Amino acid sequence: MMNLAVLLEESARKYPTKDAFIFMDKHLTFAQVNGAANQIANALNTMGIHKGDRVALSCLNLPYFPMVYFGILKAGAIVVPLSVLLKHDEVEYHLKNSGAKAYFCFEGTKELPMAKEGFEGFQNATSCEHFFVITPQMSDSSPFEGIKTLGMLMATRSPIYSTMVTDADDTALIIYTSGTTGKPKGAELTHSNLLLNAMLSVKILSLENSDTQLIVLPLFHIFAMTVLMNAGLYAGATSILLPRFEGNQVLSLMEKHQVSIFAGVPTMYWGLLNAEGDGVNLENIAKNLKTCVSGGAALPVNVLENFEAKFNVPIFEGYGMSEGSPVVTFNQKEFGKKPGSVGVPVWGVEVKIVDSEGKELPVGEKGELIYRGHNVMKGYYNNPKATAETIKDGWLYSGDVAVKDEDGFFFIVDRTKEMIIRKGLNVYPREIEEVMMKHEAVSMVAVIGVPSDESGEEIKACVVLNKGFEMTEDELKSWTKEHIASYKYPRIIEFMHALPMSATGKILKKELK
Repeated sequence: MMNLAVLLEESARKYPTKDAFIFMDKHLTFAQVNGAANQIANALNTMGIHKGDRVALSCLNLPYFPMVYFGILKAGAIVVPLSVLLKHDEVEYHLKNSGAKAYFCFEGTKELPMAKEGFEGFQNATSCEHFFVITPQMSDSSPFEGIKTLGMLMATRSPIYSTMVTDADDTALIIYTSGTTGKPKGAELTHSNLLLNAMLSVKILSLENSDTQLIVLPLFHIFAMTVLMNAGLYAGATSILLPRFEGNQVLSLMEKHQVSIFAGVPTMYWGLLNAEGDGVNLENIAKNLKTCVSGGAALPVNVLENFEAKFNVPIFEGYGMSEGSPVVTFNQKEFGKKPGSVGVPVWGVEVKIVDSEGKELPVGEKGELIYRGHNVMKGYYNNPKATAETIKDGWLYSGDVAVKDEDGFFFIVDRTKEMIIRKGLNVYPREIEEVMMKHEAVSMVAVIGVPSDESGEEIKACVVLNKGFEMTEDELKSWTKEHIASYKYPRIIEFMHALPMSATGKILKKELK
């Protein structure tokens, strides 16, 4: 028997008056968050939501997220977290595909009208019976006639609740993949998947009860949800919530709250390096920071080295995916780290590199990374065909091209789907990006393949220059050609002010094509 809600419940028992989450000037203790989750669980059961039912949640990094998340779990139901950027037709698809019975959606802002889009999607998903809007303040009235707010739902509910018994292999979460090819698929993760991943994340972060971590990665994403929120609750640490990344604001909060743990995607580390930092004492920040981790995408080596030099703290890079709960490999303090590597397999997970026939390749040869262990999902919800294509004999085929070195460290070369085939030769975008990032004028670069009658695919680089630098397309082409094989340098270069990014901070290469 196991319910992931034990993470919150145990810390509420051990540290009832300690701050669990801080958002702006609001401080919520472990006992308060647990009590609120109990009220929500009581309400869900009263509405007819029971074990195995799916409940969707769209919410920014606010204390309401863990309240609703654990309220759903306590009720024995399954959480379906949705991106805050979804439009109404996408919301409709996710609600229908998951078979969600209820939907909690934050009101949003004028710039990000989440509830407007969410409510329209809900109205078109006739199988979803209940819609609740999460307002900025519990006492706020509903923006929709006849629709209850979260505050109204909780108003008369008891903060005492006996959590539903679930089995370790029961589904706790259906998390949707990004859908870069075709429609998004819902990965079913169990209570055991998520609990074990949170526990090993505590060790990777060296996370302790006395630590304070900053969560600016979106909580609806598996990285922040498991490695930060759930791991933080397990350790009894305090989490500072920030809904949107802005370099100067992050630095300010780091100094104000003496943040010791930070996790981000590469674009966030790049943003912190380029932040003005006005009125912030970088020495104070560096003095308190003890662990920084990066995931979600490949961290350019020069960004890693520059950040470590500026803040005097190591960045430990790891690799994971939604289907892996998410952590698969990580650079870990006890095993050391290598720049450009995603480290070694985490506890209880086996990883190998295979060819197209599934045969393991020797050290140094490129192939597909596959893994098995306690972190592997049950499968894609209601999609046995996709599940069978991804999980074979217990091994999950990641779709990522990687290589293992003689010390057992893994290096991600690229996504198989992003590989460029130019005149019959395989070209990996990350290799070109790493080379171009070494030029002093280049701040950020994304390499993509574009259709070409002559080459099949041609290599294009979208480049953001550092402030104060100017250069021509031909100059950058020539420099890159000198540092990489002639068939790999980009024939097309487009200079841009910024690269399009997702809510999780990933560069959206499909929007560049």
